[in-house]
Amino acid sequence: MNRQQRAIAIAVLPPPVKSTTEKERKSNSFHRMFPLLLLTLYALASVVRLACSSPFPSSFVQASASSSTFSAESRQESESLKTHVPSETHHLEAYEENPVAAAPPCSSFIDGTAASTDEAAAAFVCCDRSHIRSDLCYARGDIRTDFASSSVLVYGLKSSAERIRPYTRKWDATITRTIQEISIRPGNGSGGSQKGCDVRHEGVPALLFSNGGYTGNLYHEFSDGLIPLYVTAQRFRGEVVLVVAEYRPWWFARYRPLLERLTNYQVVDFRRDRRVHCFSEMIVGLRIHGELIIDPWLMPNGNGIRDFQALVHEGYNAVAQSRPSPPAAESPPFLRPLVRSTRREPPGRCSRCRRPRIAVFVRKRSRVLVNQRELVRACQRTGFDVQIIEPKRDTPLDVIHRALVPADAMLAVHGAAVTHFLFMRPSSVLIQVVPLGLEKPAEEFYGEPARRLGMEYVAYNITPEESTLLKLYDRRSPVLVNTNLITNRGWLEMKKIYLDKQNVKLNLTRFGKLLAKTYSHVCGAGLHEELNDTEHIIL
Repeated sequence: MNRQQRAIAIAVLPPPVKSTTEKERKSNSFHRMFPLLLLTLYALASVVRLACSSPFPSSFVQASASSSTFSAESRQESESLKTHVPSETHHLEAYEENPVAAAPPCSSFIDGTAASTDEAAAAFVCCDRSHIRSDLCYARGDIRTDFASSSVLVYGLKSSAERIRPYTRKWDATITRTIQEISIRPGNGSGGSQKGCDVRHEGVPALLFSNGGYTGNLYHEFSDGLIPLYVTAQRFRGEVVLVVAEYRPWWFARYRPLLERLTNYQVVDFRRDRRVHCFSEMIVGLRIHGELIIDPWLMPNGNGIRDFQALVHEGYNAVAQSRPSPPAAESPPFLRPLVRSTRREPPGRCSRCRRPRIAVFVRKRSRVLVNQRELVRACQRTGFDVQIIEPKRDTPLDVIHRALVPADAMLAVHGAAVTHFLFMRPSSVLIQVVPLGLEKPAEEFYGEPARRLGMEYVAYNITPEESTLLKLYDRRSPVLVNTNLITNRGWLEMKKIYLDKQNVKLNLTRFGKLLAKTYSHVCGAGLHEELNDTEHIIL
């Protein structure tokens, strides 16, 4: 082919085409770079924006006058984003916008520790049901009693009714069911008839509680009633009206010296007083701390059981001053004449101006001291003057109080009569004779409370040979040798055997050693120092 023909052939050929692989490579590179470019531009814009509006001083950011408006707007936007980092302190701090104050607990209204608010005049009812022993409710507003329906009416109340049985043994369902139920409910609205006030108690709150349950048993009258009443009412300093459901006239007569020191007003019989009593505040129920105790840490003013005892002494001392002591020959049948000691004390042996005195409580039905006469003689030989007390339900407490105040020691078999230790002086001695199977209630009901009162407490746990149950059961019976097996079956089983069937015949040789230690204590020697050598007596 000549030169001219080759030139023509080259001119006719199509232009060279790039390979498909090279095109795809360039396309993918572009797609990867485009988002990266956008991200870079967005980051640069953000840096410039934050730099211009930064609240922190910076050497490389200078705000110009022309950009002041933009900077202010940007600063507002950035501040709206800062919810945890303050601009100056750099501390992490979480907070809530427009915080709402939490409502105070109901217990603070009952105890009088709730702060006053702008809504103090509004009708209000709350209940504290957190305690295993008792429920309490608090009402505020236009409050009126309605004896016919066992109700407390609160006019203007918008919440639903509350029901409560105001007794301090909530955990004891059997007895709680017998307590009168009180309904705290809204009164009739403005369109309905409103009960008129027969008695208006201006500015004086009410305290409503039940006098039912185990009232009639001295222990329960103090543990379930009077001490919780003191715990709940003493903060008012007499400026409170006591409203009593299941009111018992004999109870009021018996404890009038104490009630008059808790209230300056006449007690209201909730069931029989047909008048409408009007209040602006009311507490329904009593607060209880435990068995015959007051916990100062739970009291707003730190009062304890000794403060309650001071009130008891004040009340019954006032009665004693108004009622002269009867001659010894005319002592009431429940208070026998004092039996003098037969011991001839060497000079200087007992550093006292008179003989030590021991008060011995006598039982008649169960847990009786079978050898009581021998016990009295043992006390005499030890050096004690002996005061025998046989209390009954109608026994005036001021007379028993008068007999116990001068006593240096008190001796009683486990039972309600041991409650009289509340009349004793601190540092005096309480000797509780504990029958078989009753060690736990003896400690819980009387041992711990006596120690809290400042007394020297001694538990004399009897042996099977000192129990009359030995005549009813085999010596190897669990009733005698494994009492926990019986008491773990429940209260009724324990009551049937150990409370109702059992009497006590003291081993006076064994018990006499305890009397000697007690005598040494009240004469000035330390009881606890000597008890270390008598573990076989104090079990």
